[in-house]
Amino acid sequence: MKVSHICLWVTLTFSGLVNAFDPITTTVVVGVGAALGRAIFKYFKETCDPKWIAYNATGLKTDLDNKLFGQHIASRIILKAVNGFMSNTNPKKPLVLSLHGWTGTGKNFVSQLIAESVYAEGMHSRFVHVFTSTLHFPHVEHIATYKSQLQQWVRGNVTNCERSMFIFDEMDKMHPGLIDSIKPYLDYYDKLDGVSYRKSIFIFLSNAGGDGIIQTALEFWKAGKNREEIELKDLETTLSLSVFNNNKSGFFRTSLIDKNLVDFFVPFLPLEYQHVVQCAMAEMKARNLEPSPNVADQVARDLVYFPKSERVFSVKGCKTIESKLDFYT
Repeated sequence: MKVSHICLWVTLTFSGLVNAFDPITTTVVVGVGAALGRAIFKYFKETCDPKWIAYNATGLKTDLDNKLFGQHIASRIILKAVNGFMSNTNPKKPLVLSLHGWTGTGKNFVSQLIAESVYAEGMHSRFVHVFTSTLHFPHVEHIATYKSQLQQWVRGNVTNCERSMFIFDEMDKMHPGLIDSIKPYLDYYDKLDGVSYRKSIFIFLSNAGGDGIIQTALEFWKAGKNREEIELKDLETTLSLSVFNNNKSGFFRTSLIDKNLVDFFVPFLPLEYQHVVQCAMAEMKARNLEPSPNVADQVARDLVYFPKSERVFSVKGCKTIESKLDFYT
């Protein structure tokens, strides 16, 4: 039953009872009715408390194991990072994750999984905030205004709920210098102007650094090595440096990297044919369709791969799987 319907029932019920009592009793009845109405509204309205915010570590592990394909490095880092942060009752700083890789490799999807593991409402939670660079910060001439607005938005929402999550998409398209405006909120401060940011989560999503990740994956493939042999140490230093020195990226010369405030740079590897098949099978299951290996194979074969002659990695990862399935099912 909707909150509005319940509150209407309370109002009508108690207003009917009011006529049966004397003025003193009427005051008591109306007061009880108002209190009950507020209690019901609060019960259904999402609030910043354990009823709505409770970390599900098992759920996150299950989702990463069963729904994220071809990302052994990212899966391991994300699980350890989020587990460690959420189990710490007194973290020294917010959790800051920077997810990098080509389109369709799972960066946005992982952000969604993290949100669903923390908030009962998942990505629909009023405590999850998503910024898209080309939508929210399109004009370089307004960067000073954007900085002020971003500071106010983060400060206001963390004041409202310390367990807030902020997701910044398209960091590779953000104007350099803008993200530095929130640097103090990511640093090792107990409180800033009476507000503690230490229990918040900041996630940055970017295609920047994707070329270096692909180059490493290709080198392993050409050497006949299994992609599962690629480790974080093979990518992390090169990744952070390439992002820091990319003058077209929102992370260009940023103090967030210079001051080591990004806890983990998480690489997302390019996806192979087998991973695209897995994505197609998972999408069919999500649509309550009987997963068909033949349909998944057709979808995977229809994508573009590179290098062109060997067809090793999907150019768009699993990004177009949904629309391809519409055609084949």
